Amino acid sequence: MIAGLLASRFALPVVFGLCLGSALMVVSETHQTRLLFAELQGLESERWLLQENYSRLVLEYSTLSAPHRISELSETELSMTPPDTGAIKVVAE
Repeated sequence: MIAGLLASRFALPVVFGLCLGSALMVVSETHQTRLLFAELQGLESERWLLQENYSRLVLEYSTLSAPHRISELSETELSMTPPDTGAIKVVAE
């Protein structure tokens, strides 16, 4: 009978302490999850902006390196002309 009384006397505070500890762990993990989710949102936003910039750069590169543009710039700015077909020589190795 005394053992049952001691067991019940110490069991309630132990169970209460365990429940309190469990509740604090849940709160802590929820907070950590929210922080990580906010960081994920920021990183996804940054990735979106970087992807947009990359797409713009690819488009700009393809526009600037278009063959007709290169040909036009070589004739106007560098005064280059295409060679005559008779002046072309093939060198065999």
